[in-house]
Amino acid sequence: MTDNTPADPVAKTDYRSTLNLPDTPFPMRGDLPKREPGWAREWNEQGLYQRLRDARHGAPKFILHDGPPYANGQIHMGHAVNKILKDMVTKARQLEGFDALYVPGWDCHGLPIENAIEKKYGRNLSRDEMQAKSRAYATEQIAQQMADFQRLGVLGEWDHPYKTMDFANEAGELRAFKRVIERGFVYRGLKPVYWCFDCGSSLAEFEIEYADKKSQTIDVAFRAHEPAKLAAAFGLPALEKDAFAVIWTTTAWTIPANQAINLNPELDYALVDTARGLLILAASLVEQCLQRYHLAGTVLATTQGKRLGGLEFEHPLYDADAGYRRLSPVYLADYATADDGTGLVHSSPAYGLDDFNSCVAHGLAYDDILNPVQGNGSYAPDFPLFGGQNIWKAVPVIIEALQNAGRLLATATISHSYPHCWRHKTPVIYRAAAQWFIRMDEGVGVFTKDKAPKPLRQLALDAIEQTRFYPENGKARLRDMIAGRPDWCISRQRSWGVPIPFFLHKDSGELHPRTMEILDQAADIVEHGGIEAWSRVTAEEILGAQDAPHYTKSADILEVWFDSGSTFFHVLRGTHPDNHHESGPEADLYLEGHDQHRGWFHSSLLIACAMEDRAPYRGLLTHGFTVDSQGRKMSKSLGNGIDPQNVSKKLGAEIIRLWVAASDYSGDIAGDDKILARVVDTYRRVRNTLKFLLANTSDFAIATDAVPLNQMLEIDRYALARAAQLQADILAHYKVYEFHPVVSKLQIYCSEDLGSFYLDILKDRLYTTAPKSLARRSAQTALWHITQAMLRWMAPFLSFTAEEAWKFAGQSESIFMETYSELAAPDADLLAKWSRIRELRDAVNKDIEALRADGQVGSSLQANVFLAVGAEDHALLASLGDDLKFVFITSAIDLVASDELQIKATASIDTKCERCWHYRFDVGHDPAHPTLCTRCTSNLFGAGEVREFA
Repeated sequence: MTDNTPADPVAKTDYRSTLNLPDTPFPMRGDLPKREPGWAREWNEQGLYQRLRDARHGAPKFILHDGPPYANGQIHMGHAVNKILKDMVTKARQLEGFDALYVPGWDCHGLPIENAIEKKYGRNLSRDEMQAKSRAYATEQIAQQMADFQRLGVLGEWDHPYKTMDFANEAGELRAFKRVIERGFVYRGLKPVYWCFDCGSSLAEFEIEYADKKSQTIDVAFRAHEPAKLAAAFGLPALEKDAFAVIWTTTAWTIPANQAINLNPELDYALVDTARGLLILAASLVEQCLQRYHLAGTVLATTQGKRLGGLEFEHPLYDADAGYRRLSPVYLADYATADDGTGLVHSSPAYGLDDFNSCVAHGLAYDDILNPVQGNGSYAPDFPLFGGQNIWKAVPVIIEALQNAGRLLATATISHSYPHCWRHKTPVIYRAAAQWFIRMDEGVGVFTKDKAPKPLRQLALDAIEQTRFYPENGKARLRDMIAGRPDWCISRQRSWGVPIPFFLHKDSGELHPRTMEILDQAADIVEHGGIEAWSRVTAEEILGAQDAPHYTKSADILEVWFDSGSTFFHVLRGTHPDNHHESGPEADLYLEGHDQHRGWFHSSLLIACAMEDRAPYRGLLTHGFTVDSQGRKMSKSLGNGIDPQNVSKKLGAEIIRLWVAASDYSGDIAGDDKILARVVDTYRRVRNTLKFLLANTSDFAIATDAVPLNQMLEIDRYALARAAQLQADILAHYKVYEFHPVVSKLQIYCSEDLGSFYLDILKDRLYTTAPKSLARRSAQTALWHITQAMLRWMAPFLSFTAEEAWKFAGQSESIFMETYSELAAPDADLLAKWSRIRELRDAVNKDIEALRADGQVGSSLQANVFLAVGAEDHALLASLGDDLKFVFITSAIDLVASDELQIKATASIDTKCERCWHYRFDVGHDPAHPTLCTRCTSNLFGAGEVREFA
């Protein structure tokens, strides 16, 4: 059977198939939660970190020393911010060409772990049991945290991290301690130190934070024991009534341990006649004191404080119990002021540093200092009137006793800033205890062998001047803390920590004469068996049978800040010796939250200066805390935290990384679901741009298809100049550890420089010109270089995505093997020319957009534009010739010179080319292809159109 249907004179052609449409297996959807774990696992299994070390062997080192997180509990968003920042810094330096080393670490000893063990097993564990269970617990916590950090895409020496509980680190810490002793900084002393009842131990300055506390203020009267001498001091012949020195305090619990009264020698004091007797008050405070006491009074006489020195007054409970039948002498001290209270300060030397120093300076012996408050917060059982009572609960009992004794003049409740334990968030007190200290100022410690050239305070202040700070205001903060801090109490009364391996004579309290040898011996024992091995050692084994009965083995441990503060020595020069600079400070950078000015930065500085007269770091970078959108610190109690594990499962760790990078970490870092949603939008924009770049270079080989720079079209050369300009900005930011400007500029670059301008213009040339034409290869050459540069720019923070894209764009096994692209220096004239062209194009687009909004055109290609510009702009635009319409993405443009700018867009009356979508009068010029324009038939079947500029 024959088909007699007439043949179609023009066969229908699928012209879409003739376009060079973009194609790449790089997916549009990141699908990050599913893909990221595989990439992280691949990095780990392939040993990427070590491969990077091998690739950079012999290159200059960059060392970021890890401030160890505590091995306790699941990581929170603050941990994530910290570790991601460190990772971005090291990756940026790696791409800069450095051998950028990063050894993650963990702080393993200390009270939080002991608390966790006590909660689970009770408080009656032996030292050996506590140490064994603590070590096992820390090991479990580290494994959990390590997995979470790796899930965040952090590259580091995960197969060999440092742990302060490793035997070698514990031993190295003891050797560091020995060096600090040799330099003359360590001494034993009785003085008030911060004490936490929940910790059951002393605390360092680093472990204190301030919070509001309600306290009961009291004004208490001390009766004069020598009225005749007091009268003479005021120039009076005699006193007609009982006279009282009146003190004001916020710590009523210290009154039972009072041993003196402090007055300022230069202040004027008044003797005031009242119905409650003669009251001694600072002259300037008489009126407000009398108002507080609801008394009327007359000033009988005034005198300077120095005339009252040495007078004695009776304890306010003198008549209440024989245990308080003691006198409180007046000591003169500058810290007694008339700023508030009464101008007289009561002194309990066991519970205040100023009180202690004043009493000791006036001859009070250490053995005579009253210290009834025990480590658990209760008065000693045999303490008169208040024995066995918790000091906070005893306050109303003390006030009642003072009231009954007739010595209470006033009481009130106030809220004031008060020191708290930063672990337990509970109030602490000053409490006198025999402790080991590191001396900040002049003095010679025990077993000094190589005395430091300056006091530690001055060494540390000098070192601060040699340190770079990011941000700069961290310098003043650390300097002020060092300038004003007291001696550092380094001993703790706990079990899970590096021992202070001292033996003290039972009678004299002196250290054993072989102490320095014993330190070496202890370090060797610990290196082979850990701190547990030292715990099991007896005095007889170390000292021998003759000395052992006369000495007590110290049970104290070094506080945990000594553990982490000395890691520059026992990690960077001990367990990880390749990870330090041979000369000068061991690390280029320490990076932590700004609270570490009083923590790890502080302790590391003091130990390094004590050992070697310098800081262990060249730079300090601090970041803020994670807060919600209302500025409240993220916390479990408020329920306003973002869990990094949940975000990784829902959105991907890459979104956390981008959020961190996009935030100005110098202040607090705000995050919530809405903020993360905006970050997701940013990610999609960058990923979509990346997909376009990869798709349009998928058939391009740089070795065979590249067009030399001088033969490239002008807009392509401009695009490379703009990329070079941006790269210079980005690398300048990276040098000073600034990431949020990089994210901002990359986002603008993707949306405006590329998406709204260059790539928008380029689509026509990429899709419609011949696949191997100069016009297309020129564009692809530019796109290839931009892709290579952009992947490197984003790799420090969008690490998973950059590595994923690298599989389609790279020649090496990892983007992190690379260094930043070498781009030709930006052509300033070209940048200026095209910057102006873009301004004019934006103006034209506004007019076209008005047409589109009015429904007259569907796209800018449907518009014809009349453009009148000044002579300079006319010459600029005219230089593009016929390519001008491609820059403006219109089918036709009528350019004229004029004294004023005129723009008029109208809808084209020409026919739309089926292939390139331009509206042209010559559509249908070839009967064989009636729906095509001349340029499309030339590009398909002829020599191809010639492009010079765009």
